[in-house]
Amino acid sequence: MKLFVDTANLDELEQCLRRGFPSGVTTNPSILSKEQRRDFRVHINDMIALLQKYRYEIPLSVEVFTTDPKEMLRQAEEFVGYFGHYPHINVKVPIGWDELAVIAELRRRGIRVNCTCCMSYNQAIMAARAGANYVSLFWGRIRDIGYDAGSIVRQVHDTLQTWDSPSEIIVGSIRHIADINEAMQAGADILTVPPKFFPQLCAHPKTDEAVSQFVADFQKWQTPVQVDRRAA
Repeated sequence: MKLFVDTANLDELEQCLRRGFPSGVTTNPSILSKEQRRDFRVHINDMIALLQKYRYEIPLSVEVFTTDPKEMLRQAEEFVGYFGHYPHINVKVPIGWDELAVIAELRRRGIRVNCTCCMSYNQAIMAARAGANYVSLFWGRIRDIGYDAGSIVRQVHDTLQTWDSPSEIIVGSIRHIADINEAMQAGADILTVPPKFFPQLCAHPKTDEAVSQFVADFQKWQTPVQVDRRAA
């Protein structure tokens, strides 16, 4: 199981990198739009600089920001030009009939692809067959339309294993800690998680209680015994 950080915030990313657990980073145009307005190329390069500062060699996904397939290809090539000094760039392309041709062409050009916005079993399978390195299923949004996200992830996982497919399943659109636990158990290869959830994954009130007890008991034991000199 791999944990990706779903962010474009430099401070959040650095906090995660310092703790040693990220296996990758994902962004999208909406996530980027929450940051201070500037040239997105500068921002992505600052993210890359953080990865290099902490000596990470992990995937970084950058998404196209167009609905035109020809423009997707052009932007993907530009991404490689802008960010090619970091050899782990993945281009995020949404699922769709015309987009399958984009995925296939990018793979022919040796560009790694994260096929995003998959909401169904068939979409994920089509993306994998087109050659996507990653297929991203949106857990929360799938549940929004009344489907069992866990069943879909499990079905995709089983099918890809049957084919011995090299595509990996990313589960995103995480909204609750329970989503993370359930997606892991459903067979996701990767979870991409907003940074606010990572501290919660490490927290439990009984842990705080136990640690406080251990420290208090030790301090009490180490306190010097007061001798009553009058009794002496």
